[in-house]
Parts: sequence; C-alpha cells; structure tokens
Amino acid sequence: MTFRLAGINNQNFIMRDEETGSWWQQVTGQAIQGPMKGAQLDAVLHDELTFGLWRRERPGGRVLRPDPRFAAEYEPEDWEKTYARMPVVTPVDPRDRIPPRTLVIGIVIDGIARAYPFPALEKQRLILDQIGATPIMLLLADDGASVRAFDRRLQTAPLEFFLQSQSTPPSLLDAQTGSSWDFSGKALSGTSAGASLQQLPLLKDYWFDWKLYHPTSTLYELGPSSP
Repeated sequence: MTFRLAGINNQNFIMRDEETGSWWQQVTGQAIQGPMKGAQLDAVLHDELTFGLWRRERPGGRVLRPDPRFAAEYEPEDWEKTYARMPVVTPVDPRDRIPPRTLVIGIVIDGIARAYPFPALEKQRLILDQIGATPIMLLLADDGASVRAFDRRLQTAPLEFFLQSQSTPPSLLDAQTGSSWDFSGKALSGTSAGASLQQLPLLKDYWFDWKLYHPTSTLYELGPSSP
C-alpha cells in the first residue's frame, strides 16, 4: 500500500493510504478510519541510531542526504527541547511517578508491555530484566543515544552481562561463558565467539503516549541508591 501523511492525532502521524483512503495510526500501525478500519500492519524490526554509530557498523552503507530545497521544512537538531515544553493533549495521571513527557523505551513481548525511562537507562547504560518468560537486556550505546534490546538467552540459558568500561567502544562480558559481546549482540571472543543474541523490537516514545496505547504497561524503576 502507498501511504501519505494526512494529519496529526495526539502528536502521532495519521497516514492515509491511496488505495482505500483509510486512515492509519502511526504508533500502533492500525487503521482507525475508513474501509480498512481495524486492520493491523505488522511491525518490523528497526534501528534508531546516530549516524556515527551506524557508519561504524556499516562503513559501506549509503545515506539519504538532506535536500537543500526543503531545508527550511526540516525539524531543527534540538527539536526535542522545543517539544518538551509543549503541553500534552491527554489527561495527566497524578499517580504517575514520572513526568508525562519523559522519554521511555517501550517493549511488548507476548502481549506484556513494559516501559523503561530513558533517564534510568542513561544512569545504568545496561538494564537486565524479564518480561513474562523472556529475560531481556536493554543497552545504551557509547553515543548516549542509540538503544537496542535483546533476548539474553543463549540457546535456552539466560546470560548475566556486565559492562567492560575500559574497552573502546565499550563491550559486554557475560558471567556464564566469559565471552565478550558488542552492541550488535554478537560475541566477539571467548567460548561463545560467533554467537548472536536475538534483537527485540522496541519503541522510543513519550510516557504519556506509550501508556495511552498500552494502558496495562508496567514501568521499570531504579532501586534505591546504596548509602
């Protein structure tokens, strides 16, 4: 199908398909108006990376260059600061433990949703957790912006990971096999060398928006600091 931007709803794109004229919600991939109402697009695994990290991983890759004819229509580099000052369009729950515009990393596994506040990830850089029966790992790259999530099972056994801060770029070490892993989820050395972890889909979103579409989502919180 061919999609065009039709408008904005709750600060999410509304896409209109040329074939049926139906309207689709960006954040869910669901048709919300028109002949296709209720239909659901399949989500695909994607990466949201800084250019520096992407170039490091894909040195021969090609990039869509900005078009100078439309430079005035592009968002500025600090667009997130501008949007952070805007009021949200949904009611704010006074019981919320984080501000509505807190950036979160949302993950859904087997229908179970969980949100990880980006400030918590910035503090830890590595989060080991479990969603349902799936042990996961959430990892912030050394650029402080790029995030990936993995199923941390190797075959059937979950691995415990630690950051090796002395390496450049930083790598991970697992406690079970002593192998070294990189940001792509691949073991570079040790007994697991050559193995890869399964990457998991995630969505970087504002808390107020994520919880609107995932009302049963839990929220990851850091434990109390050690004295």
